[in-house]
Amino acid sequence: MATEPPRPAPPAAGRPEGGCGRCAGGGRGEAEEAAAQPALGASAGPAAAAGGRRRGLNGCVPLSHQVAGHMYGKDKGGILQHPDGTVLKQLQPPPRGPREQEFYNKVYDSNCCDSILLELREYLPKYFGVWSPPTAPNDTYLKLEDVTRKFNKPCIMDVKIGQKSYDPYASAEKIQQQVSKYPLMEEIGFLVLGMRVYHVSSDSYETQNQHYGRSLTKETVKDGISKFFHSGYCLRKDVIAASIQKIEKILEWFEGQKQLNFYASSLLFVYEGLCQATTMRLSDVTLAEKRGVPKGLLSGGDILEYNNNIHVINSTENGKIEASVSKGLSKFYALHKKAYSKRHHSQLSLKVENLEQGNVWKSSTCITQEHLNGNVIPQLEKVFCHMPAETKESANVEVRMIDFAHVFPSNTKDEGYIYGLKNLITVLKNILDN
Repeated sequence: MATEPPRPAPPAAGRPEGGCGRCAGGGRGEAEEAAAQPALGASAGPAAAAGGRRRGLNGCVPLSHQVAGHMYGKDKGGILQHPDGTVLKQLQPPPRGPREQEFYNKVYDSNCCDSILLELREYLPKYFGVWSPPTAPNDTYLKLEDVTRKFNKPCIMDVKIGQKSYDPYASAEKIQQQVSKYPLMEEIGFLVLGMRVYHVSSDSYETQNQHYGRSLTKETVKDGISKFFHSGYCLRKDVIAASIQKIEKILEWFEGQKQLNFYASSLLFVYEGLCQATTMRLSDVTLAEKRGVPKGLLSGGDILEYNNNIHVINSTENGKIEASVSKGLSKFYALHKKAYSKRHHSQLSLKVENLEQGNVWKSSTCITQEHLNGNVIPQLEKVFCHMPAETKESANVEVRMIDFAHVFPSNTKDEGYIYGLKNLITVLKNILDN
């Protein structure tokens, strides 16, 4: 094994400190469950009390979007954000910390020619060696890629994988401690450690911590996981499908290797919560009762009332409206409820086009609804939330393996990790199918 890590140039800085998400490095190791309830989605609260320490860390600050693990300023260790955009994971005490460092050294050794390890790099955060603050040269941090850095509104979930959260060298006391915290780990094969989900409807984040994951049972785990993929309006099936594909690649790697076994290791899921701007055309509105166009839909007063949410682009004499819909979709629903509050027959033709650069998705599907009560919300949800299958691969999603304080050499397949991956894929497919 290499004793000194490679030191490629870190990614260029350019993202504000507050825009960073949960790092790809993890930070739990053996004592993940000892961490207090995470201040998910909050700004760096502990940092205020640790201002002196922050000034001594050359501009590094506590990671603001961390969803699980030790919190800097609250626990003994923690994760920091470096000014250059990387994240710093403090090395844990021996043997956990040195073991994780040695794992990264081995995988990222510049002289490595092992095809198994070279492929493994694809599923890990990039590694940039170690770093120590000038004022505390004995404090060592792993310098890692921030997987969330490219996202505007990163939705982040940390899922521990495997049937055992303790390694083969754990004491009987340690085994009992870990098993008691989530007795279903062996049966389910994974545990949600935390999540942070952006809701377009409220322009805010919903967060869940490790206690949420431990509360999930065989009967509720599907709904518990699906919460991570819900935007506040609808289920992001495109993200689920892309996540499944990435997990299947990792599973394929595990099926083909017998060198390493992973315990208490996680998958980090990240996707873009800010959906692509969507253009919606409401056209060909006809009323069976010949009452003309409903005043609530086209009258200047009502349109102006929702201008800031619907962003009207064009309104013509024949009643066609073109609008860019984003977080104001709830207001748009309200507009239709108001416009069609009285019982009448009408037809509504919806055409949705995604404005994503390159026109990856341009849907020509129109929904025509003969309705009595004006409730077009289910029809709108079908259009906005259930994209065609061909768009699923283009979803901006990352799935990376993190936390390697309990990785050991082996000469057999890692059946526990494989079991967890397969079960997780099954749950995600069930969410997708339903």
